[in-house]
Amino acid sequence: MELVFATNNNNKLKEIQAAVGEKIQLKNLSDINCFDDIPETRETLEGNALQKAEYIYDKYSINCFADDTGLEIDALNGEPGVYSARYAGPQREAEDNMAKVLELMKSETNRKAKFRTVMALIIDDQKYLFEGVVEGQILTEKTGKDGFGYDPIFQPDGYSLSFAEMSLADKNKISHRAKAVYKLVEFLKKKQ
Repeated sequence: MELVFATNNNNKLKEIQAAVGEKIQLKNLSDINCFDDIPETRETLEGNALQKAEYIYDKYSINCFADDTGLEIDALNGEPGVYSARYAGPQREAEDNMAKVLELMKSETNRKAKFRTVMALIIDDQKYLFEGVVEGQILTEKTGKDGFGYDPIFQPDGYSLSFAEMSLADKNKISHRAKAVYKLVEFLKKKQ
């Protein structure tokens, strides 16, 4: 089976390829000569993931999957959510996004938050969604130098480290993306 992952992030691709095994060949967008700016205009993570997968499936007629991730903070009524990447503006700067969250959360005592990833899979015109969630809290300042996005200000429940202080291996054992990938992989293994 051949599947396109609607990404050009080769690290994500390698990670998922290792999980699905040799019977499924994964390709990224450049492998199919897709250099388009794929739209993400829906109001939900599910909608955006599905929109990206549908774009690839409709244009290239190839089985594929796509993901979208958001940070949802209780005290901010679920924001930044679907707008996580561009919360502080269209420049999509992680530092700006974290600064905005820390400023908005300055006087908040409820620091509960969760990361949520949704993966949309389209195989032979059939659509499937897989979700991964990790609960945690927003820290009062950035800690750690690894990871990306909001990792330096997010501490998963049951841990004393931010995502940015964890090794990639440890983060991948518990992360929202890892949980969604696991569900996707288990589904694909049953389809083989």
